[in-house]
Amino acid sequence: MYTSDGQLQIAVGDTPIYLLPAMCNRHGLITGATGTGKTVTLKTIAQDLSDAGVPVFLADVKGDVSGMAVAGEQSDKLATRLAEIGVAGLNFHASPVRFWDVYGEKGAPVRTTISEMGPVLLGRLLGLTEVQEGVLNIAFHVADDRGLLLLDLKDLRAMVGWCGEHADELSLSYGSVSKQSVGAIQRALLVLEDAGGEVFFGEPALDIMDWIGCDADAHGFVNILDATRLAQSPLLYSTFLLWMLSELYERLPEVGDLDKPRMVFFFDEAHMLFDDAPKALVQKVEQVVKLIRSKGVGVWFITQNPADIPEPVLAQLGNRVQHALRAYTPAEQRAVHAAAESFRANPAFDTEKTIGELATGEALVSFLDADGIPAVVQRARVIAPGCSMGAAPADDQTYLTQNSPFATKYGTPVDRESAYELLNAATIAAAKAQEEADAAAAQAKADAAAERERAKAEEKAAKEQAKAEAQAEKERARAEAQAAKEAQKEAERQAREAQRAAEKAAAQQKKEEERRQHQLESIGVSVARTAATSITRGILGSIKRSIF
Repeated sequence: MYTSDGQLQIAVGDTPIYLLPAMCNRHGLITGATGTGKTVTLKTIAQDLSDAGVPVFLADVKGDVSGMAVAGEQSDKLATRLAEIGVAGLNFHASPVRFWDVYGEKGAPVRTTISEMGPVLLGRLLGLTEVQEGVLNIAFHVADDRGLLLLDLKDLRAMVGWCGEHADELSLSYGSVSKQSVGAIQRALLVLEDAGGEVFFGEPALDIMDWIGCDADAHGFVNILDATRLAQSPLLYSTFLLWMLSELYERLPEVGDLDKPRMVFFFDEAHMLFDDAPKALVQKVEQVVKLIRSKGVGVWFITQNPADIPEPVLAQLGNRVQHALRAYTPAEQRAVHAAAESFRANPAFDTEKTIGELATGEALVSFLDADGIPAVVQRARVIAPGCSMGAAPADDQTYLTQNSPFATKYGTPVDRESAYELLNAATIAAAKAQEEADAAAAQAKADAAAERERAKAEEKAAKEQAKAEAQAEKERARAEAQAAKEAQKEAERQAREAQRAAEKAAAQQKKEEERRQHQLESIGVSVARTAATSITRGILGSIKRSIF
């Protein structure tokens, strides 16, 4: 309950217990078993700080912190409780809540760029080795030297891949880039991408100064990060927290001790920050908790057991609220003992015993006084906040999200030309040139093959032509030989015919001659006979005449 004199009355014990705004940047711790009232205490402190003009940030893991956007209501039970602790009245009111969500579902989107994250934090977050961190650092330097923006994961993956492809030419100017390291980085980035990193890295990037400010009534803005889904991706949750703490530390100037903090951060279910958290996150939390006080920022952790917080961090938490712890096992008993030992003892009661006897809404409280000294622990009952103790209705949260000025500022993602597009364009150009070269080579190969086929066809045709001509010549020669043979045969036939004719003629002639000879002989004989006859007749006649 914010009082008129600027103090924050958080609880009532034997006397009212106040949290001094000037001591809120000395950090704090709210612990206790489930159902003992931690979230109500968180809301009370956060709303009182908002009423005092201090902006706050709350990581809402369970979804019940959203009730700060809704005014609380009086009930008989609450009235009885307020009467018992001597609080006359409670100012029921809502706080000026702004909802944020890395996924952009239940609040304005929260984004940052790869460049803002930087190679050192990113390398540690991803658990890279020293050599792999060196290669990642080279990728950032090469991108910077070549004017390539690293905005989202695809930019970084493209840049790392390019460095791997051009390792030889980079080695002389930047150092060795091994393919094994490039492969390890790409695998780590793929894991981060699968965890949701593609929605966290990009533009428009969140200006963390948008979290710092007050409304028209001078009430500090209550920035609630809906982490109900985010908490299911520990790697992405760690990435967000690592960036946020680093950004705060780098952006905020040194201001020394102020009358009230510039901002206070509350991390509910804080054990999730440290259970299996990357070493880089734990180291950054330790660093921020130790040094960010001088920048006017307070950090409060809410968890079940103080043992959930690493010792170096726990030692920096000056303001403490301890709700009931149940000790059923030896380990739990040791935890209760350790929690009791962390308080400045009150002789009026046994702190360790009392921790186990506290009722819901009761707590052991020890805040820092004006000199920064922890007050003697008191058993007290926490004053209820003026906001709703439950979660805000979904419609109210949706309305506040849609009507937030940051829904317009950050609602639409922007993917401007950066490393991925430029390298991809170069890759496309190289691929196109290679494709053209391959096409030209293929065409040349095809032309050569066609030329070979043409030459082969011509050679085949020539062979076929030669063969045909040879065959034709052979056929012609055969025909000529056949013709010659036929002619010879014909000549021989004709010669035979001529010979036969000659022989026949000769025979005929001979026969004719023989006939003529015979005729001649016949004529001769006839003549002779005639002559003989004539002679004979003459002789006979003569004889006859002689006789007669």
